[in-house]
Amino acid sequence: MEPTPKQRPHHAYPDHWEADVVLRDGGTARIRPITTDDAERLVSFYEQVSDESKYYRFFAPYPRLSDRDVHRFTHHDYVDRVGLAVTIGGEFIGTVRYDRINDQGRPASAPADEAEVAFLVQDAHQGRGVASALLEHIAAVARERGIRRFAAEVLPANNKMIKVFRDAGYTQQRSFEDGSVHLTLDLEPTEKSLAVQRGREQRAEARSVQRLLAPGSVAVIGTGRTPGGVGRTVLRNLLAAGFTGRTYAVNRAFDEGLTTLDGVPAHRSLGEIDEQVDLAVIAVPAHRVPEAVADCGEHGVQGLVVLSAGYAEQGSAGRELQRELVRQARSYGMRIIGPNAFGIINTAESVRLNASLAPESPARGRIGLFTQSGAIGIALLSGLHRRGAGLSSFISAGNRADVSGNDFLQYSFEDPDTDVALLYLESLGNPRKFTRLARRTAAVKPVVVVKGARHSGTNPPGHAVPVSRIPDATVSALMRQAGVIRVDTVTEMVDAGLLLAGQPLPAGPRVAILGNSESLGLLTYDACLAEGLRPRPPVDLTTGASPQDFRDALAEALADGTCDAVIVTAIPWVGENGEAETGDGEVLAAALRGAAAGGPAKPVAVVHVEIGGLAEALAAASSTAAPRTRPTTLAAQPSGPSAAATPPATTETATEETEEGTEPPARPGRIPAYPAAERAVRAMAEAVKYAQWRRQAATPGKVPEFLDETTDEPGAAALIDTLLGATPDPRGRPLTHDEARELLGRYGIPVRPTLPAPDPEAAVAAAARLGYPVALKTTAPHLRHRADLGGVRLDLADEDALRRAYGEFTELLGKPAELLPVVQSMAPRGVDTVVRASIDAAAGAILSFGLAGAPSELLGDTAHRLVPATDRDAAELIRSIKAAPVLFGWRGSAPVDTPALEELLLRLSRLVDDHPEVVSVALEPVVVAPAGLTVLGASVRLAPPPPRGDLGPRRLPNY
Repeated sequence: MEPTPKQRPHHAYPDHWEADVVLRDGGTARIRPITTDDAERLVSFYEQVSDESKYYRFFAPYPRLSDRDVHRFTHHDYVDRVGLAVTIGGEFIGTVRYDRINDQGRPASAPADEAEVAFLVQDAHQGRGVASALLEHIAAVARERGIRRFAAEVLPANNKMIKVFRDAGYTQQRSFEDGSVHLTLDLEPTEKSLAVQRGREQRAEARSVQRLLAPGSVAVIGTGRTPGGVGRTVLRNLLAAGFTGRTYAVNRAFDEGLTTLDGVPAHRSLGEIDEQVDLAVIAVPAHRVPEAVADCGEHGVQGLVVLSAGYAEQGSAGRELQRELVRQARSYGMRIIGPNAFGIINTAESVRLNASLAPESPARGRIGLFTQSGAIGIALLSGLHRRGAGLSSFISAGNRADVSGNDFLQYSFEDPDTDVALLYLESLGNPRKFTRLARRTAAVKPVVVVKGARHSGTNPPGHAVPVSRIPDATVSALMRQAGVIRVDTVTEMVDAGLLLAGQPLPAGPRVAILGNSESLGLLTYDACLAEGLRPRPPVDLTTGASPQDFRDALAEALADGTCDAVIVTAIPWVGENGEAETGDGEVLAAALRGAAAGGPAKPVAVVHVEIGGLAEALAAASSTAAPRTRPTTLAAQPSGPSAAATPPATTETATEETEEGTEPPARPGRIPAYPAAERAVRAMAEAVKYAQWRRQAATPGKVPEFLDETTDEPGAAALIDTLLGATPDPRGRPLTHDEARELLGRYGIPVRPTLPAPDPEAAVAAAARLGYPVALKTTAPHLRHRADLGGVRLDLADEDALRRAYGEFTELLGKPAELLPVVQSMAPRGVDTVVRASIDAAAGAILSFGLAGAPSELLGDTAHRLVPATDRDAAELIRSIKAAPVLFGWRGSAPVDTPALEELLLRLSRLVDDHPEVVSVALEPVVVAPAGLTVLGASVRLAPPPPRGDLGPRRLPNY
């Protein structure tokens, strides 16, 4: 909304303050600055506020606003006087205002850094978290305008408002003066305020998805009058699944006399339905969707599933239609799945929702599935069904213009019916937030991800999100750091999901292999070695082994304390008549289940070849449907600020109640079966790595403070401000060698000096100053760090050697003006490495490490971690590259000083975390010797920092 001309002389309308937010109950609302055009909205809003709320706001009876009040509350300069409103359907439901004041509490301008703040929320919307959301946004606005503290006067009886301030997490002071509570809030974000903000975000976004997946009523808009078509198909699937709520068919083309369709009430519009509809499935052509959305919004629909195509997948015009669709839906407080969606499924017995195009609803299970592709969704549903796996929930988001994989993670984190979250993603709208949510979710339940469109460098059609330039290998490393199980194919995702949903996590990498085929056992053994597992020699039961032999061998392997997991291989066994018996897999399945149920809790997987009925029998037993915790609801979860860090009871920790003196029920034999050894082993290897990550995550690493004389954060900040200047170039600027040395030195990272050598005499003078032996290097971009091309000459012991090398330089490579040669003193011998840090606008700051030269540049052997890195991250970083043995004494060489290398990584991490203006750093080479290290080269680039949306107030993305 643009300001009127009267406002422009004060300050331009700050449209970047506009934001869509998810409220506590899962509905959405819009926060925006108040303008002079809002006078009628403000008066109407105030008329709907109770006398009690008005009294709490003005400390006296205040039945109506005067013209002067309306003018004051709608005219702002957006600097010293700011007002924000929360709107739904274009109408105000809450407001907040600040006025800058001086030390005496009188109106003031900058440099005064305190403001008085006041809130008013319509009574019908109190309890939805409106005031909390407003406080986050008005605090961010105030910080932007140089305000550091809020002051508020609150009546003692206004407990709700006092609680809003108290629970915000800001540093605050409270006193009682003249019959009111005087509150002062320091607006600098704290660890607690950020945790409170993210906890509220998690509960609100989870609730918004829960409202979509568990509606009390569903209307299918666009239901065809004849069988067939998208709308009629969804209606049929809803009925076939046994949806427990109320279902309605809606089509404006229905005859006036038509009252039912397929046994459900039929209506021409939502206005004809006597009750509020919770979920609308829209299956009309794209040009009719706005009319349907308006009808839904005006009649209180809570969420939409838009199956209609014709949006961003068809180009720029469709992308704008998609944006308008999201704006329209959010203006009414609704969230959207789609457009171009395949639908949603919830198998909970209390819901039984199949609002999708899937002809058969999957069995109830413990796997949650999110996919951005309808075709992949169909394949996954089919694959899981074929292998007997059940689902807890399914969302196929299509163009995912609103509800995304991040929202699904928020929901899965606290959903008691989901033990494993599977996600097929083609784009990451907010990678920084995704890794944060994934890390928290993976700490309590596995998250398995397949990332499509990995190498295209663009988003798939329909995905209007920022494109990250991070290489796929880096994305994979960052996912691993967050505990995400990253696999390459949807088949691998199903394989891993079945094992993780049905089996306990392995305690280590030691794998026992047993079966009735020596060859299949050897294939499994080789696959284990290839995946980094530690297999024991296979136990061959021979082809004559009976199901009882399998049971005994499995029981023995599970009882063996030297193995952490078991893989059973089976081919058709030979009966007494000498013929292979391919049938009766149920007998073998029962034997394996019996052994698994009676032994210690270790994962078991089965590799089978043509044993009829075995996979089906194991699938029936391994159904992921049996709940392992007492069912709870999202509403039952803790609602305090600490709830963000408190996951619901999980299957690993919950116990079943039993009568006194009785044994708990036997552990079900949930044993996944695989048609190939490689698939079973790969799934087991992923479980081993994930279990190791879980154990380490239980005691996370620390980010050292380095509060010593070698770290000068204020000095670095002042230097950066000086180097960038008062009006920095948005493109940034590279630092000179001396500037980079000075900045890095503020964080205890010394860079060995270099001196320019534009001619032989200057080179000799430089060497005399630095001391022999020296190195002569070119700094020309095409020859830098290229010793193989002659761009570096080392161990020049005296003046003659230096002059000779200089002559060869200029003779072979070019003129000094082209080569830009420098002289540098020699460093102790060691291993050449490269350390980098860079900031991606979407993913954040990334720390990288590898060996210099071919290992990192040619083979891509580089490891990555998100900043800020912990001491554990630094240790893992240098050990996770394939060439890591070179650092630890490979082939008899002396081990290098890895503690010094870890400290360097931590110092660089701290530098870029403290100063986001440092957008890239490359330390190359870093020579790591048996004692200490030397940084021989450094390049640093400064630029105005990219915005950090994850640190600001909660807001939904607008793509």
